[in-house]
Amino acid sequence: MNKFRTHNCEELNEKDINKIVHLSGWLHRKRDHGNLLFADIRDHYGITQCVIENENKYFSILEKIRPESVLKIIGKVIKRSSGTENLELKTGKIEVSIQSIEILSEAKDLPMPVFGEQDYPEDIRLKYRFLDLRREEMHKNIILRSKVISFIRNEMVKLGFLEYQTPILTSSSPEGARDFLVPSRLNPGKFYALPQAPQQFKQLIMVSGFDKYFQIAPCFRDEDARADRSPGEFYQLDLEMSFVEQEDVFNVVEKLMVNLFKKFSSKKIINEKFPRISFEEAMMKYGTDKPDLRNPLEIFDLTKLFTREDVKFDIFKKLVKSGSIVRAIITKDTKNKPRSFFDNIDKWAKEQGASGLAYFTLESEKEIRAKGPVGKFFSEDSLKELMEISNAKIGDSVFLACGKKKEIQKTLALARDKIAKDLNIINENQFSFCWIVDYPMYEYDDNSKKIIFSHNPFSMPQGNIAELNFDEPLKIKAYQYDIVCNGIELSSGAIRNHIPKLMYKLFSIAGYSEDTVNDKFSGMINALSYGAPPHGGIAPGIDRIVMLLAGKENIREITLFPMNQNAQDLMMQAPSEVDDDQLKELSIKKDIKN
Repeated sequence: MNKFRTHNCEELNEKDINKIVHLSGWLHRKRDHGNLLFADIRDHYGITQCVIENENKYFSILEKIRPESVLKIIGKVIKRSSGTENLELKTGKIEVSIQSIEILSEAKDLPMPVFGEQDYPEDIRLKYRFLDLRREEMHKNIILRSKVISFIRNEMVKLGFLEYQTPILTSSSPEGARDFLVPSRLNPGKFYALPQAPQQFKQLIMVSGFDKYFQIAPCFRDEDARADRSPGEFYQLDLEMSFVEQEDVFNVVEKLMVNLFKKFSSKKIINEKFPRISFEEAMMKYGTDKPDLRNPLEIFDLTKLFTREDVKFDIFKKLVKSGSIVRAIITKDTKNKPRSFFDNIDKWAKEQGASGLAYFTLESEKEIRAKGPVGKFFSEDSLKELMEISNAKIGDSVFLACGKKKEIQKTLALARDKIAKDLNIINENQFSFCWIVDYPMYEYDDNSKKIIFSHNPFSMPQGNIAELNFDEPLKIKAYQYDIVCNGIELSSGAIRNHIPKLMYKLFSIAGYSEDTVNDKFSGMINALSYGAPPHGGIAPGIDRIVMLLAGKENIREITLFPMNQNAQDLMMQAPSEVDDDQLKELSIKKDIKN
């Protein structure tokens, strides 16, 4: 018999009454009733209530011991008295009458309590993460994460994939985010990079003749923190397949996601066959390539309307003549909303850095008219055209924004979410997936004033390769795709370019010489030169998947030991200084002026 316990703290029930049992766990909380002292003992599995009378010689020990001390309890299982059962606990119909107590580990005064789910400052939670993780909700989140990863592994094997491990120490890449660099002791002055993703390696696995690869892959990027992105490191389900087209990847991922989200959530999946939305359509209708499709609001282009003579909204008309566009969000049946609702949206838009949102509501008495601050500038005929373009009806409201295309897309994407939340029209009990497809191969970068890759530079362009017009690169689309759920991007993927000659050409458009490609991507370009299969893949983010399933808005709530916003591990005091001997061994000399 195990000397610490005969049962765990979730295991006992009415069938165990009169048994002598051994329990070990943390002292969750105490309740002193004078002659009786109740103590909840907690372990990984659950909680058991224990009780001791003041005549027992161990009473004073339990009375004085601090919460979160680790105890071993020996006692007799008894039935709780009528009216004291706790049906929220699996052990709620019994309790253990304590015969003896052994202190296995005594706790100091706590910097934060474990009992209860109060909010505490992030720095306290991260510094004492081992205490934070004892809290019920956090503990459940991490268990969920483990179960999700195990389920994914099993499903991938069922789908015919094999798991392979790719290197952690690799070479720096000129694409993507900043690398984390690791100095080489054996090669002074040279550095490894931690992989931002196993991108090149997983393609090389396909070139090596393996058919279906997956890995729960750690990835490292020196990026700033966000609510849905950890600074430093994250995990993804990395997968790649040979001899496939885009739809083959979609079929595998859709099957996995549907099974996964059904297994771990009771929320409804709106479409089990995920809609395909082109990048161009997504940017037009939602202002973003990460649309939350639970939100029914759409964006419409009304630029043409402001070329009419009977529209007198001169501020917008002048901007349109100088190259600006006008787009609008239509809200359904909002005629009875108070003026404050509309004004608050306009005020919010200005706080986001926009010039505000003009608005009016469509009404009809003898004729169609617009009620609102700018309504007087629109004739009945112009309103009829607006209604035809946007499917707006009498009683609907129109929010208008005017400016440069990228600015308007950003403003209305945020406004779409803001308005939907204010109207309470997003169903929180749903998951809505979609594929964003047909990304442009290139985009024009306003900062560098040159053409750059818009997505993954290793992607295959769409169309007949022999007929591609490389003189108009901004018109070339790629087999690149993102999977999005509830407005969160879970992953990017692509069908890969496996033709070296084509790769040189595509990179040359983005300003890379053949020598640069050979230098920066030598392993990849060399391997493709010896016969490579058509292949493609994707890499859904584990952290974001678990975040959605747990219903959390911050990725730190589902990560065991996360860093703070400044990429610091407050518990382990990382990053930290290293001594001069270590630096000397690595041929590194500090030259930092404080």
